[in-house]
Amino acid sequence: MRVLLFTGKGGVGKTTASAATAALAAARGRKTLVLSTDPAHSLADAFGVALGPEPTEVQPGLYGMQVDAQAAFERTWRDIQTYLVGVLARAGVDSLQAEELTVLPGAEEVLALLALREQVESGLWDVVVVDCAPTGETLRLLALPDALSWYVEKVFPAHRRALRAVRPLLHRTTGPVVPQDGVFDAVERLHRQLADVRALLTSADTSVRLVLTPEAVVVAEARRTLTSLALYGYRVDGLLANRVFPDGPDADPWRAGWVAAQAAQLDAVRRDAPHLPLRLSPYLPGEPVGPPALVALGEALYGDDDPLEAGGGRDELLSVERTTDGFALSLALPLARLEDVALARTGDELVVTVGGHRRVLALPSALRRCVVAGATLAEGRLQVRFEPDLDLWPASLADPLRTGR
Repeated sequence: MRVLLFTGKGGVGKTTASAATAALAAARGRKTLVLSTDPAHSLADAFGVALGPEPTEVQPGLYGMQVDAQAAFERTWRDIQTYLVGVLARAGVDSLQAEELTVLPGAEEVLALLALREQVESGLWDVVVVDCAPTGETLRLLALPDALSWYVEKVFPAHRRALRAVRPLLHRTTGPVVPQDGVFDAVERLHRQLADVRALLTSADTSVRLVLTPEAVVVAEARRTLTSLALYGYRVDGLLANRVFPDGPDADPWRAGWVAAQAAQLDAVRRDAPHLPLRLSPYLPGEPVGPPALVALGEALYGDDDPLEAGGGRDELLSVERTTDGFALSLALPLARLEDVALARTGDELVVTVGGHRRVLALPSALRRCVVAGATLAEGRLQVRFEPDLDLWPASLADPLRTGR
């Protein structure tokens, strides 16, 4: 089953692009669900029908849904929120303010991804198309599973063990400040669910399509987004350029100026990402609203091509290889600049920061017994060299690694 995620800078038309792709896939015989993770739901407006928290048939084979974040919140976060509200109330915070302060940041997007997981696991669909939030929110969202995994795996177990030992005493002195096992269970449950989402979104059947308009500011953000998505391990399989002015001999000076400016930006996109297919959507005389108009837009975008076909090659985003003197960890960072990349080794983890986005990579066992010997950035890949730490490797194993035998 295919999962396609559409994102892009706010206002570039990602909802229209995702709806058009879904409508075309359904028109060509695939049972399709399109789901919005954008808090500013506009998917129903694009289809011209009312959509609710359950899949609603838009036309034969095509279904849409908008997640009921409040109901999902009640199921997923309520135990944790109740504990946090108790802590704040004990500190003198008004109960209404406490409830507002304990709302999970980005809750709607997070819970929409959990709804995506449920729909994929249902086995009802040939393809699920996701209309994501704008790129900034989407990148923070996609980083959340790794961040929560680090906390739950590194910090959470120790806290839980310690509190079990001292809870009887603490209850007599601090009351509701001490969390019950139900709170820990809720955090662990959310962690497992987000780990499943992470596995789903990084699988071979899932890819991201980046929507843009041919404008300098939008293209600049798209470049940074390509780098950040690769950093977090998400594969981009295509670019869609919206609102492209048509050229022609009858173009007046105003339109000719726009055509020339957009052509320059599209050429830059092709140079920056030659491995990715770039599909163009013309500037239409009216908004494409409703399934027939969206199918027509999908046909303009994809022609006779399969809208579900993944482009862009299948190079590994992250790999580890043996070298003559140790190992090399290779991480895809397309369009990254050396001055924007920072590396740090913390125990058994490698922290990679690019332009304000950070990923913590758990090192495999072999690399944990090595030291970082250097790093290079070339042709869109970060190569980190590791050499054996002779204090941690038996001499019989370390010497062949160092000599390449």
